[in-house]
Amino acid sequence: MKAILSAGIVSIGLIAAPGAALAQEDLAKSSGCLNCHAVDTKKAGPAFKDVAAKYKGKADAAATLETALTSGKGHPPVKASPENVKSLVKWILSM
Repeated sequence: MKAILSAGIVSIGLIAAPGAALAQEDLAKSSGCLNCHAVDTKKAGPAFKDVAAKYKGKADAAATLETALTSGKGHPPVKASPENVKSLVKWILSM
């Protein structure tokens, strides 16, 4: 019974994950991020996957990126709310 329940929960997670990723990509688009960045190709700014690779394994990665995005130092200030910035950074670092 536990195996069936676990399989069901995993299946729900796999179905929800693409929807969550699309929601994050929509948020990135509406916040202006996709004007300079793309998920897997370099544009004016680095690809999100390259950013994730650069910060992989760094304990302060999320805080560093959130500060850079909201302070306007090293990156133009973003149009997203602090909560949305946290959400976007989490999404980017998960790539």
